[in-house]
Amino acid sequence: MKCAGISRVIGCVVLLVVGSSVVFGGHEYNGAYTGGNLDRVAFPLGGIGAGMVCLEGTGMLSHWSLRNRPDIFREHRVFSAICVKGQDGNVARVLEGPVPKWKVFAIHPGTGQFGGPGNGLGETTYGLPRFREASFEARFPFGVVTLEDAKVPLKVEITGWSPFTPPEPDTSSLPVAGLEYKLVNTSGERVEAVYSFNAENFMAVKDNKGVIKNTEGGFILAQPAGGGMRKWDEGYFAAFVESKDAKVNAAWFRGGWFDSYTMVWKDIAEGACYDKDFARSGGPSPGATIYVPISLQPDEERVVRLMMCWYVPYSDVEAGGPRVVKAGEEKKEERYQPWYSGKFGSIEEVIEYWGKNYDDLRKKTAKFSKCFYDTTLSAEVIEAVAANMTILKSPTVLRQKDGRMWAWEGCHEVSGCCPGSCTHVWNYAQAVPHLFPSLERTLRETEFCVCQNARGHQNFRCPLPIREPGHGFHAASDGQLGCVMKVYRDWRISGDTKWMKGLWPKVKASLDYCIKAWDPNHNGVLSEPHHNTYDIEFWGPEPMCSSFYLGALKAAVGMGKAIGEDVSLYDELVGKGEKFVNEELWDGEYFYQKIQTEGLRAGSPLEMQSFGGGYTPEAIELLKKEGPKYQYGKGCLADGVLGAWLAAVSGVGDVLDQEKVASHLRSIHKYNLKRDLSEHANPQRPGYAMGDDGGLLICTWPKGGRLSLPFVYSNEVWTGIEYQVASHLIMKGMVSEGLEIVRVARDRYDGRARNPFNEYECGHWYARAMSSYALLSALSGARYDGVEKVLYLQPRVKGDFRAFLSTATGYGTVGVKDGKGFCEVVSGKISYERIEYIK
Repeated sequence: MKCAGISRVIGCVVLLVVGSSVVFGGHEYNGAYTGGNLDRVAFPLGGIGAGMVCLEGTGMLSHWSLRNRPDIFREHRVFSAICVKGQDGNVARVLEGPVPKWKVFAIHPGTGQFGGPGNGLGETTYGLPRFREASFEARFPFGVVTLEDAKVPLKVEITGWSPFTPPEPDTSSLPVAGLEYKLVNTSGERVEAVYSFNAENFMAVKDNKGVIKNTEGGFILAQPAGGGMRKWDEGYFAAFVESKDAKVNAAWFRGGWFDSYTMVWKDIAEGACYDKDFARSGGPSPGATIYVPISLQPDEERVVRLMMCWYVPYSDVEAGGPRVVKAGEEKKEERYQPWYSGKFGSIEEVIEYWGKNYDDLRKKTAKFSKCFYDTTLSAEVIEAVAANMTILKSPTVLRQKDGRMWAWEGCHEVSGCCPGSCTHVWNYAQAVPHLFPSLERTLRETEFCVCQNARGHQNFRCPLPIREPGHGFHAASDGQLGCVMKVYRDWRISGDTKWMKGLWPKVKASLDYCIKAWDPNHNGVLSEPHHNTYDIEFWGPEPMCSSFYLGALKAAVGMGKAIGEDVSLYDELVGKGEKFVNEELWDGEYFYQKIQTEGLRAGSPLEMQSFGGGYTPEAIELLKKEGPKYQYGKGCLADGVLGAWLAAVSGVGDVLDQEKVASHLRSIHKYNLKRDLSEHANPQRPGYAMGDDGGLLICTWPKGGRLSLPFVYSNEVWTGIEYQVASHLIMKGMVSEGLEIVRVARDRYDGRARNPFNEYECGHWYARAMSSYALLSALSGARYDGVEKVLYLQPRVKGDFRAFLSTATGYGTVGVKDGKGFCEVVSGKISYERIEYIK
């Protein structure tokens, strides 16, 4: 079912819903979440590598992750409330919708032995009255909650946001968030009310009550340094408003049992509004409140702008083992420090900056949001891309004090998951290189200049803080080869040939290592056992990693020729490899693996170092019958032409016979896409897609030949793979097939069972899901080449259209109008000399 495009204005953000489609469960793609679809919504706010808090679909704040690490699902007694005064009695409500029923008997992190569901949820705010109805709408990076209640003569709209200003990373990496409460008088009479923001001192560490300080229009929750505290215990959270009539109670009632919260609600219900200074309270306070008196005539509205910010300059976060101290170096403690700790010296400096720059940053952020949503592309695509841009605001991404980016693969509940800006996972992620190219280039510099040794071996996981790693395990074939293509991509995006030329010796050493390690006979394919993103090694030639190899070789040819280097060997290997894969690994419908153990330099699989462990006696028997564990053989692999996809989105060009690539993709759609997984057996990790969920299986064996122990994860569904296959299908002209996969993926994340803004794999906010960003260029066919100064436009949509484009120097809208290509620059500049429109 289709509905006409609609437009809404929130502040200075124009909200557009274009061609929305209704999915199972009632949610329209790119539309509002209501009813059961609201239950799991948690929308990240915060800066890149700066910490996160989520605005839930009800208006609650949760997932408080301000201390340089995840704290998923964490709730504190922090809430806004409204009291409407009346002659017949006051009406008081928490400014949130109804508590989702799943929370009634859920585990709540950090609530203690008496705060859990079996003991009555005594450490939550769930027992306080709330608005009866709520809805949520996302226009990244803005999230809007609408609240209504028949007994409250106000309509409430809560807009949560944090700065996001491509391509500038610094103003997008701030430890800040804004909540704007718009209150509209829906009655025919004057309304007198009091808004309040109430917060326990959640910054205080265990067994320490911390300190609460006053600041203009608000308060600071603090855990100061010293006093026996560990260095990383220091932390501050501030909340303030600009209202001249605001009052601040920085000294909540102290007592036992539920005394403090009972008195807080008593104040709210009575419409209290008073100042109380912490300094006069005689000791540590359990919390603080900001009051703002409200007076509204009929139909009048007022916006209370709550500004939040935090400052946690140190952490105990590190990854990758102890730092190796070289001769002559001084041994010192190293831990991660966030980028903002170098920009700001205190919470007071953050408060001052946020207050002075709020309006300007909101204007710039709104400009981005308006431009991104000013599109005619399919609603499910816009939803998928926007939903996964929230990863950049999650604890998955860190940015250390010197400005370099570092990232986990995803997030465990209280720690990062799988460290090191893992190259074989971040291969898929296409958002950062286009939105923040300068930040993406720091990853290349780390990969080639820090994590690569003299032999050309790259450790695919970089330690944190960023430093030289060990080199005792396999290189990742797809990760290391993908990095070569990404250097090419980042060069073409930036137009910075000097940067590329500076990396070239390292790139060449890396590629030469790959040739020696996995293609010593110069056949143009990877035959020796090669580690990959499935955390195992493939034995023998296969299309997935060989397509990476061919893409890397082609990228190296392009870079080498541009700077006058001899790349004849790479050129020769491309020809050999494409012939081999196209002819020897083709079954007439899709590419497959030829499992091989004989004639290799690696020796026996029994002697091979492997992440997944060795061979048991039972596994040895399987080895004799079927070959090494964890292969795919005759299977139809969803990632089978992944290297060709990365080459395409990187501007490297075609890899492999394109008709056969299209056939392979068509086969994936035919065999691997399941609309209902109820009868699918998955003994691995079913939580990503199960039961009546649909999903794209990583591998199937439609023609037989399934191994007893195929590669781990083969039965699973990953959104990062779904989006790369979908975008590749679209690029090959199979638009409807690609969009179907996108819809199947987003249907799982419709808010009923999963958070629409947290696509997870091995952890929350999993980086691979940013492959969704490639859907934009797949449909629009837009690619800006900063070296040639040419805007290429080869759309896969028919007729006139509009789409978002971001470059290293600015962003805007590209498309076709009246049969001609166009580019409207909205921010910065896009220095193209011509548009090459390919119909």
